[in-house]
Amino acid sequence: MTGRRLLLVHAHPDDESLMTGGTIAHYLAQCAQVMVVTCTLGEEGEVIGDTWAQLVADGGADQLGGYRILELTRALAALGPDAHGDVLTPRFLGGAGRWRDSGMAGSPSARNPRAFVNAPLAEPVEALAEIIGEFRPQVVVGYDPAGSYGHPDHRRVHDICARAIDVAATTPEDRWRVDKHYYAVTEATALAKGLASVDELHPQWRMPADGELPSYPDAQVTTEIDISEVYDRKVAALRAHATQVTVAATDDDRRPTSYVLSNNIVQPIFDREHFILVRPEPVAGVREDDLFAGLDL
Repeated sequence: MTGRRLLLVHAHPDDESLMTGGTIAHYLAQCAQVMVVTCTLGEEGEVIGDTWAQLVADGGADQLGGYRILELTRALAALGPDAHGDVLTPRFLGGAGRWRDSGMAGSPSARNPRAFVNAPLAEPVEALAEIIGEFRPQVVVGYDPAGSYGHPDHRRVHDICARAIDVAATTPEDRWRVDKHYYAVTEATALAKGLASVDELHPQWRMPADGELPSYPDAQVTTEIDISEVYDRKVAALRAHATQVTVAATDDDRRPTSYVLSNNIVQPIFDREHFILVRPEPVAGVREDDLFAGLDL
């Protein structure tokens, strides 16, 4: 395999669009090979609106996971074709349905034996290492130790990524060494500017309280990807996840700049996405504008 290969590991359908949708579209537009691995079907998500409300796990049909496969398929298609002109399609860790959405910490769903957090750690690590050995990415993107906002499945993604990278590098039959490992994060200044740009608020929506949305100090962010040229693709991908995301409507030709989840807390849609390089050690004082920066490909 030749060329740039980027692997992004996410916990649930919609995380790929919320956290890295612009980056996925950016590199697809540059003809890089991109793979998005999703670890659960998002069965425990809270559904927005009445149309699909009865699909939920708690007191409903428990069919939400299957519907979210469709939403993920539509979102990835919206982000653009891959290097060969084919539409990006979902890839689930261990196969679709192998592990179940754990829900929030302390909830009944977190005690489900099939919950992602209850899997012996070696199993998802091995499954991800196999994908790394197959796809051979130079760059892997996952989550920070807090799992962004603390969801147990996000934390588990953090737990498995570094371990899987190490396993893939030492597996004799299909050895592959990943060059760079990143956390997808939110930059504090970008968050503040994004919230300041929100000029219209739906009556049921509210602005976040100070510190309610997670972010990192600017100095800790190592990498910034300009996604302004693929911004519309990211918006389309967010809209594809209609059971989970509501994109702000606009009355004119302006691009929407915000969205809410089921909690109705406004969040900005960024025209730049941010990352922290964790392997290898970042160069102090240097902010990258490319996840493949410094690689001899």
